[in-house]
Amino acid sequence: MARKPKGRSISGLFLLDKPQGLSSNSALQRVKRLYGAAKAGHTGALDPLATGLLPVCLGEATKFSQYLLDSDKRYLTTAKLGQRTDTCDAEGEITEEKPVPQDLTPEQVEALLLEHFSGEIEQVPPVYSALKLNGQPLYKLARQGIEVEVKPRQVRIHEIKLLALREDEVDLEIFCSKGTYIRSIVEDLGLLLGCGAHVTVLRRLQTGPFHADQMMTLEQLQSLAEPRADEAENSIHQRLDALLLPAWSPVAQLPALELTAEEMDRMRVGQRFRAANAGSLSGELRLFSEGQTEFMGIGEIGTDGVLRAKRLVSTN
Repeated sequence: MARKPKGRSISGLFLLDKPQGLSSNSALQRVKRLYGAAKAGHTGALDPLATGLLPVCLGEATKFSQYLLDSDKRYLTTAKLGQRTDTCDAEGEITEEKPVPQDLTPEQVEALLLEHFSGEIEQVPPVYSALKLNGQPLYKLARQGIEVEVKPRQVRIHEIKLLALREDEVDLEIFCSKGTYIRSIVEDLGLLLGCGAHVTVLRRLQTGPFHADQMMTLEQLQSLAEPRADEAENSIHQRLDALLLPAWSPVAQLPALELTAEEMDRMRVGQRFRAANAGSLSGELRLFSEGQTEFMGIGEIGTDGVLRAKRLVSTN
């Protein structure tokens, strides 16, 4: 007999403004606990130093978290010039110090950004990262003093803008593909400038279709979770649940297909068929009941025009 999960079977997406100094997993567990959710997962970790948008999937929404993991991201970052660290950010130990060029101009920095950090680029992820080698995160190996070769990989920088240049600091806004390490961009920029650099501020403003103006802090969520005078627990749940985006939000970019009641029954038992309302639709689709009152999950129409289930939500 399957063990019943502890917590509520609530499903949806919460857009958290992760605070500095807290790991993504710790922030996730705080949100999960406040909601009393049985299941939760985040969609791309932020370093403890970093703040900003951390989408938290609850319940059935966790089945679609990969779509946000694979999405583009936007960041604001501040680079401290003149110092390199072993982690490429302010949490590490300083490994090298050099004077910052006194005649450095915004035009020079912008020229380097355009030449070296635009479009498809190759970057080496930091040794202190969550990437794994033989099942072990690189940061754990680095802390043990184990030297490993980190292979470069291709990422895409859709946009990189210089926002400000001060005596020893550079503010950048970066819109990039999944897997891009802002710390590596700052490290490489420092090397090109000849003085070294590391990240002191990092804030995520966008993940896929979601933006910073939609997120909420842990303090705000905690305040809403506090019971009011003679308030029933159900009322608190309703207040918190109203903050959630639908479970299909991570795949909102996919076309929607409405199924008849008969087609929904056939889909639930694993049958494949040509959907009556499919028209010219193809590829991955969000599956709904007629009128979109019920979300079924993700299906896919192949070149043969046949609809197949790809990832369905639980109806329990």
